[in-house]
Amino acid sequence: MAQWERLRQLPAAYQQQLHELYDRDDLPMDVRHYLSAWVEKQDWQRAARDHTKAMMLFQVLLENLDIQHSRFVQEESFLMQHNIRRYKQNFQRFLDDPCALASTILWYLGKENGILQDAALAEQVQLLQVEQEAMETSSQQDLERKLVGLRNEVQCMEHTMLCLEEQQDEFDFKYQTNKMEAVVDEAVKKEQIKVLQILVNRLDECRKSTLSDLNKLLDRAEDFVDILVKKELVEWQRRQQKASIGAPDNVCLDQLEKWFTCVAECLFQVREFLGKLEELVGKVSYENDPLKTQKPIMQRRADTLLKDLLKSSFVVETQPSMPQGKGPLVLRTNVQFSVKTRLLVKFPELNHSMKVDVSMDREAPQIKGYRRFNVLGNKSKALNMAESQSGGMVADFRHLTLKEQKSGGGGKGVSDISLSVTEEMHIIYFNTVFELKGLTVPLQASSIPVVIISNSSQQQSAWASVLWFNMISLDTKDAMFFANSPAASWPQFGEMLSWQFLSATKRGLNEDQLEMIARRLFGNQQNYDTCKVTWSKFSKENTPDTFWVWFDGILVMVKTYLEDLWRDGLIMGFVSKGKEKSLLKKKKRGTFLLRFSESVIGGITFSWVETTITGAPDVKTVQPFTKVDLCQIPFQEIIRNYQILEAENIPENPLLYLYPDTPKDEAFGKYYSEKTGNDSPYIKYIKTKLMFVSKETRRDSSSAVTSGNV
Repeated sequence: MAQWERLRQLPAAYQQQLHELYDRDDLPMDVRHYLSAWVEKQDWQRAARDHTKAMMLFQVLLENLDIQHSRFVQEESFLMQHNIRRYKQNFQRFLDDPCALASTILWYLGKENGILQDAALAEQVQLLQVEQEAMETSSQQDLERKLVGLRNEVQCMEHTMLCLEEQQDEFDFKYQTNKMEAVVDEAVKKEQIKVLQILVNRLDECRKSTLSDLNKLLDRAEDFVDILVKKELVEWQRRQQKASIGAPDNVCLDQLEKWFTCVAECLFQVREFLGKLEELVGKVSYENDPLKTQKPIMQRRADTLLKDLLKSSFVVETQPSMPQGKGPLVLRTNVQFSVKTRLLVKFPELNHSMKVDVSMDREAPQIKGYRRFNVLGNKSKALNMAESQSGGMVADFRHLTLKEQKSGGGGKGVSDISLSVTEEMHIIYFNTVFELKGLTVPLQASSIPVVIISNSSQQQSAWASVLWFNMISLDTKDAMFFANSPAASWPQFGEMLSWQFLSATKRGLNEDQLEMIARRLFGNQQNYDTCKVTWSKFSKENTPDTFWVWFDGILVMVKTYLEDLWRDGLIMGFVSKGKEKSLLKKKKRGTFLLRFSESVIGGITFSWVETTITGAPDVKTVQPFTKVDLCQIPFQEIIRNYQILEAENIPENPLLYLYPDTPKDEAFGKYYSEKTGNDSPYIKYIKTKLMFVSKETRRDSSSAVTSGNV
């Protein structure tokens, strides 16, 4: 089934991701939809680096738009005629750089594939996390039941207020009647006073009972505010931090919005009840009236609870990100980024009435040379329900940019601490005012700290900072984090590394792969759980080939060239040379495995076992392949066509069984090109690069078989 058709059949949550993806202006969804079959058949990867190919596809794209326009003319679809004509005009900006258009379309197709993989992964995760989800569901159901109880108590309180008002009206009527009658008879007067005293005693008891019920209602509401603000929201914020660096955590806000709104509605009703009590005490009061003393206290309590709830309800739903960045939270000056805020207390009457303003760090840390930035673009937007697929109250900022201020905000500073550009953490703030039913509350939300760069060469280092911060820090306002960054435990660190592969390829790292990485970092240990990784060890030691540069080089290579093979588990990848030899020596001749190079950045190699004349196993390794090779020929074709010349000058492919014992063609066959031999599109590369010479022949070769350090 075509990719676009598969996307259209996804559940609503993933279709929402698709809509958000195509909210950008670079590739209109209409164009993607009407030209879907053509778009998916083109080699955009080649076009992105081949100007001639890109120009040809650019011209065909414009021709296809003309065809669509003619179709809509015949169908008398006036709106689509206008849109297609406008899209064609917008695409003209790629006339001088068609490779940029090819790169853009390639990026969109990659993001689409990511959504499909996320949906597939969600099904797998659901199977793997049945118990956890059952616990979460149980907890949510318990909270739902308690909220139903809160709403029922509010309804009962409405009835209680009516009863109190009726009782007061009865007392007031008899009191006013007695005043007007002016009775002279003392006995009658005493009897009337006695009756009025009984009535006022009843009224007093009713008022005390009502205040007691209101206090209990506020107690219940306070429990909910604590649960939502101090537990549920905090857990969501932590999940969002982890999700921003690749964790498969659920960050949907719909459930929280439902709970926040419910509690807010109940507290507004409590305020109405208190307003009614104020009205009643203004009509009738007496000595030691409990309303006079207790109502102001309860009013302050109700207002405080509501304000606390409202201040926590304004959040950043989608963290700042550039359209084609390495990940969220890395921003580049003068490059547009998007960010979305959301109000979890949803009152339809506030739609389009609350204006959100964007600003940067208010007070720069006192660090010498710390940079300051201005936010440019449309910095003010109203919260509305139109920009959210779920109908949430959001302000979606799509075209913001950052510009560095000429004079550094840090000035001379008071600290000798020195931070690199990619260690500076900057916070983006969002301010608005909640005004409803006489209550005015200023609200502020803030982003997770972002790293701001000025050129693309800083992306890798910046992303390392984002990973480290969000793996460790629970304080999302700690702009000084890297002034004294704590170390990470190995379980934390290993999980984060696995998330990088999981988010990029939909397959994380297994225990054996993580153990190899731990051994690289710490040497041989009985147990790595107590080991610590420092920030310096992660991204600074052995510059320029730091641990992160090595790991990220592998990740980029896998994502770009080897994703399918990795996802199918065909690449062992992270395995040491020693472990590799011990595994292969136990296997039959021709058994091979694929591993990442430990010394060549972004390199992958394979080793296989031969049998010597004496019958002893002999493990051989080929020098690593990098993007220089992989951009010319798929890795599966290298494995398929790899040959060495034995002593008789007879070419032979030594790769027979993928470890442990899967026949090579069975493992890789579904990825082979349909054409073979001289018809293969890779024949030129095969003849010049994939004919190797074994050591026995003692001839030169373009890429020798070796047992060296690879």
